[in-house]
Amino acid sequence: MSGRVRLTLGAWAATLMAACALLPLVKPATWIVQVAFLLAVQAGVGAAARRVPLARPLTVAAQAMVTVLLLTFLFAREQALAGLVPGPDALDRFEVLLRQGGDDIARYAIPAPLESDGIRLMLIGGVLIIGLLVDTLAVTFRSAAPAGLPLLALYSVAAGLSDGGTDWLWFLVAAAGYLMLLLAEGRDRLSQWGRVFGGAPRTAGGEPSGAVAPVRTGRRIGVVALGIALVVPLGLPAMNGGLLDSVGAGAGGGTGGGGTISAVNPLVSLRDNLNVDEDRQVLSVKTKMADVSDLYLRIVSLDEFDGTTWKPARRSITAVPDGTFPTPIGLGSEVKRTEVDTTITAAGWYGQDWLPMPYPPSGVDIRGNWRYEPLGMTLVGDHGQNTRGLTYQVKSLDVQPTAEQLASAAPPPAAIVRDFTELPDSLPAVVARTARQVTADAANPYDQAVKLQDWFAVTGGFEYDTQVQVGSGSEGIARFLKDKQGFCVHFSFAMAAMARSLGIPARVAVGFAPGTPQADGSVSVGLRDAHAWPELYFEGVGWTRFEPTPNRGSMPPYTLPESPGSSLPDVVRPSETSSAAPSPTPSTSESCTPVQRKLDGGCASESPQAALPTGDDGPKWYAILAWALAGLAVLALPLAPMLWRRRTRAVRLGAHGRSDADAVPHTLAVWQELTDTAWDFGIAPDESQTPRKAAARIVRLGSLDTTAAASVHRVANAVEQVLYAPQPRPTPGLTDDVRRAAASLSAGAGRGTRLRAVLAPRSTVRVVWAASAWWSGVRERALALRPTWRKASGQQAGLTGRGGLGRAELMRRPKPPVSDSGRSGLVRAPGRPRCVCPGLAGDASGFPSPPGEHAPEDGGGLAGKPSPGLPP
Repeated sequence: MSGRVRLTLGAWAATLMAACALLPLVKPATWIVQVAFLLAVQAGVGAAARRVPLARPLTVAAQAMVTVLLLTFLFAREQALAGLVPGPDALDRFEVLLRQGGDDIARYAIPAPLESDGIRLMLIGGVLIIGLLVDTLAVTFRSAAPAGLPLLALYSVAAGLSDGGTDWLWFLVAAAGYLMLLLAEGRDRLSQWGRVFGGAPRTAGGEPSGAVAPVRTGRRIGVVALGIALVVPLGLPAMNGGLLDSVGAGAGGGTGGGGTISAVNPLVSLRDNLNVDEDRQVLSVKTKMADVSDLYLRIVSLDEFDGTTWKPARRSITAVPDGTFPTPIGLGSEVKRTEVDTTITAAGWYGQDWLPMPYPPSGVDIRGNWRYEPLGMTLVGDHGQNTRGLTYQVKSLDVQPTAEQLASAAPPPAAIVRDFTELPDSLPAVVARTARQVTADAANPYDQAVKLQDWFAVTGGFEYDTQVQVGSGSEGIARFLKDKQGFCVHFSFAMAAMARSLGIPARVAVGFAPGTPQADGSVSVGLRDAHAWPELYFEGVGWTRFEPTPNRGSMPPYTLPESPGSSLPDVVRPSETSSAAPSPTPSTSESCTPVQRKLDGGCASESPQAALPTGDDGPKWYAILAWALAGLAVLALPLAPMLWRRRTRAVRLGAHGRSDADAVPHTLAVWQELTDTAWDFGIAPDESQTPRKAAARIVRLGSLDTTAAASVHRVANAVEQVLYAPQPRPTPGLTDDVRRAAASLSAGAGRGTRLRAVLAPRSTVRVVWAASAWWSGVRERALALRPTWRKASGQQAGLTGRGGLGRAELMRRPKPPVSDSGRSGLVRAPGRPRCVCPGLAGDASGFPSPPGEHAPEDGGGLAGKPSPGLPP
């Protein structure tokens, strides 16, 4: 086994062994078999490219291209061209899967299910990228030590997410793989110095009984290093607390004191669930509230707006308070309130990290590891805790402010205004302008809020539509205000942004709208009840709910006029699951079929995490043209060898001059075509033979008939004539002779050999060799032009008339040209590979050496005469 093959296998094994650290994170572990096969294909492509040989960048590019094709075939086959070539639809599919994978990672506890295509893409794609980096560094560039960095990155990701007790085992496996790679490289480097004598005794058969000494020593050092790495940390003090504690301890750091939660969107789990055809029950609620139409279950508030979406801010969390929760921020004693007991049971499949509760909660009785965020009054699971199958009791306040109390509210505190009225600079000016127009005759912030709600829900002409195009961009809200179509995400996002532009503190709450009452007195909350709504702050009342979305939830009583002739709808507006007046367009969950979801990567959902519409109207014509040209180029790439070979054959055998001066280039071109044709059919050229012997070899190995054999010998005789005759003369009929010989070679070859000779001819490797020779020549010329400063020796100084002075003289000299000798004494130009044309001294491009580069008269090659030039 060659050193390069051993390195390739070592890189493949090291990547696979490091990837084993990911096994505890995903279940089932069958993905590792698929990854092993894909890594083998990737490594095989690299080995084939290096054997050609291709330049290093081309080798890496070939492996990267094959990796992309493999991932496209696995994950975006239906959106790709011919099931392999990625186009715009395939890239969109990858984007959807990566976003889904990120959501699923935040959604699922370890081990995550492998059924998620997003997680599977991130898993397999990530390992293949690491494998490409390792193979590039260790094999292509022959630097195995730096290849440990991507392997370390792969292991670190797995170690950072795993919380099991077998981390040491996966470290041992990954480290062993890296040591194997280092040993393979060391053995390859050592073998380049010659035969290694290790002193190992030989068996009776003459074979060494064990590994040579350097290999045994390397293995021993590796074992000792692994042992030290495993044992020494056991005697070191543990590192607890500090800067990393709040990051590594789950949602909240420490054991009950403080910590933080990052701005991770908490409702990613609902995005996929909302797209199911069946409205599955998420929560079963039993409450003592008299009117369940106002029973909103709030999960979390989104209080940061970056111009494209709302998200929860990074907040400090504490232990869940014992007994009664603190009074909500801003709620005064004069506002009427009633404490309500509610029992909530989560479905066994519903694993939400944030606890759904009525707002504002005043107490929670729940088991498990939960943490409390005081500002939003929410509970978040700690160390993988979620709601799956839990039953818990919540005490909450049914706050009942009056319109007068809201209208006469005092200005909010400066801290509230600062944190909850901030808007990004990218927000279009039309948002604030529209808000001022809608609320032009409002007397106070409460009137402004009610007018915004009524404009969205009743008078503005907006339609509730879950099939509206969803995207992202700074023009998203402006487009929604113009098109007036969307679902709860768009309505709540837009109203909160407009309220902030008016100076009213606002945020977006996400959770569930009131569910459907059941015969046993409980309320069933389903997937389609997922909802988002704005909350506005009024001093003395606190955070107050508004409902701008048509046909969803219920308008709060404090926003409805008391006059009997009002045109506003009734206070109770049932949710989607029990709506008596359906929306003008069907909802996504009702119209989305499994086939559409499979093809399109999911339908638009009523998820509070969906982004706002974008102003992009689709791809531009030049983008489509560019993708079309790229697709044609990818499709034409496999045909490039065949097309180049046909073109070369046509030039060599085409029309030519009739004069004696044209005899030499035409005859040599015909001979080159004959030897390349034999090469395409498996008869490799032998540069050590004369044309006459090379012709006899082609006839013998190709099993040519009498007529074709005579044609081959006539071409060889013509070559000798133009090279040795004092006055070369053209020989007629050489083109027909080559065609007869090619036909005979094809007739005697098998079907597979004929197909390869047409589709993937071996002689096309001359293109790569010619490019390599050209680049080497460019480098040699560049180096020759660079000055070299050398100290003059005493003899050189004496020749210049300055000897005996004992003084160093700097002499500026250009580098001399490099001479390189090939086989059979053939002299090559600087940077040129050896000739592969039988009987002709020349370079790898198939052209004879330039005049002045002669072959010695040693019986191999054509000696005694400069080789004339050869047309391409």
